[in-house]
Order: sequence, then C-alpha cells, then structure tokens
Amino acid sequence: MNARSGSPLTFAEAFDLPLSVDLRTAARALAICRGTAYKLIRLGAFPCPVLRVGGQYRIPTAFLLRSLGIEERPVYAVDLEAGATHAARFDDVPPHGTEIHP
Repeated sequence: MNARSGSPLTFAEAFDLPLSVDLRTAARALAICRGTAYKLIRLGAFPCPVLRVGGQYRIPTAFLLRSLGIEERPVYAVDLEAGATHAARFDDVPPHGTEIHP
C-alpha cells in the first residue's frame, strides 16, 4: 500500500462496514493498492466475489470478511441491550388470535 491509499482497516473498522463496500475500501481491507485490485478483478483472481453496479465495483462485506478469515462478527453489549429492548416490546403483545378479557 502506498501513502495515498491509506492504512489497512482495523478490526473495529472492518466490523462497522456496510453490507457492501467500494473497491477502494476492499483493497484497503486486503492491504493491496487499488491498481492491484483492478488487476486481480481483470484476471478473475480477486479473493472474493465482485459485483458490477453501474460503473462501479461493489464487494459484499460478508464475503470480504470471510476472505480475511473472519467468519463471525463480534457481539457488542449495545447490540444485546437493543435486542433485549426489542424483544421486551413483543412480550407485552398477546399471541395472535388470543382475546383479552378484563
């Protein structure tokens, strides 16, 4: 990587990526320059599937993480709390078809 491409992604940055990323971000995650990424795509040798959307390349984040040897995303306490809050809202709703009598 040269100085213009930026430093490789950290784990925290990788886990915060959207569902798909642009080629520049994928190249940064793989610690290769953008020119090498384009060359690998032309050769059909990019380490994960590449989607062509209009005039841009998009790389699904799940495949990118897998190509980096990251199979699972970490669970954060904030995610657990949000899930528990979401589930608690449904605990107060009676099952479908159940009548509530005062």
